[in-house]
Amino acid sequence: MKKKKVIVGMSGGVDSSVAAYLLKEQGFEVVGVTLNHNKEKFLKEEVNQAKKIAEKLGIKHIEIDIEQLFQREVVNNFLEGYSNGITPSPCVICDERVKFKVLFEAAGIEGADFVASGHYCSSEYNLTFNKRLLKTSYDKKKDQSYMLSRLEEDKIQRLIFPLEKYTKAEIRDIAKKAGLEVYNKKDSQGICFAKSGYIDFLRKKLGNKIQKGQFIDKSGNILGVHEGYQLYTLGQRRGLGLKAPRPYFITKIIPELNLIVLGEYEELAVKKIELTEYKEIVPIEDLNDKVLVGRPRFSSSGANGKLYKEAEKIYFEYLEKNFQNAPGQHLVVYYDDFVVGSGIIKN
Repeated sequence: MKKKKVIVGMSGGVDSSVAAYLLKEQGFEVVGVTLNHNKEKFLKEEVNQAKKIAEKLGIKHIEIDIEQLFQREVVNNFLEGYSNGITPSPCVICDERVKFKVLFEAAGIEGADFVASGHYCSSEYNLTFNKRLLKTSYDKKKDQSYMLSRLEEDKIQRLIFPLEKYTKAEIRDIAKKAGLEVYNKKDSQGICFAKSGYIDFLRKKLGNKIQKGQFIDKSGNILGVHEGYQLYTLGQRRGLGLKAPRPYFITKIIPELNLIVLGEYEELAVKKIELTEYKEIVPIEDLNDKVLVGRPRFSSSGANGKLYKEAEKIYFEYLEKNFQNAPGQHLVVYYDDFVVGSGIIKN
């Protein structure tokens, strides 16, 4: 019987390396694909590491240049977001528009049956909605279903998550026993294209578009000077550079006036948010009687609420006021640990 062929994204890290190893152990014909979004020195080490792992495993390895696509869909979106005073989600955008788009294209070229990744996520056929959906992983601390929440149903049908039933500690142990030298490699931190931090990246790319402006309160009183509205996010408290007798939080950013409004933490609480670019993975009308959880950021455990349409707009309304909603971030909607929708927070 001919082996099933699978494309696996390989970044050079321990998770994707073990994913490739497990797939081979399960009898698949495995092809490792590394996506390089910077042809110069930035990803050289990671690409070489992935090649070494593929060679050790005895699998085919392909490197694909995605620099232009990545720049257009991820980096430009990131810069545009901060220029508009919102906080974008580059990893969610990348998984939707770049990473899995290219991996599935590679699967078509290679004649592969499936695509796999080292994400901590799973998928199951859901009897309530009669379709396969993404589901949170066994290791809730590492769960990455949030990042993959905008993938279409046809992709979910062909996705394999080899790490879905493992913890991070178990994956490192598997890598060590398999002789994979990346077993103790540190997890990647921060934004992959802004290794020195997003503030330095914005300063470098936006240059003199970043100008000092004023911190004000909601009455218009001047409280201090900020370094440029693009360098701040809604809800931020630290790093404001103010000498004040009490803590202030950023409650509003006004890009056209280069003003940042400061206020109390309680002012960040909202009951209802509007969502744009909503991915209706499960029809909204099928969720009307369901208890849903909305996660307004990757680090959030989420809060209960309901999803509905009103005057051609889509809203998520929390049962209790929530403090974590930053415009530009994705709100991912779950039902019973299944991803049923994802939209961008507008207000």
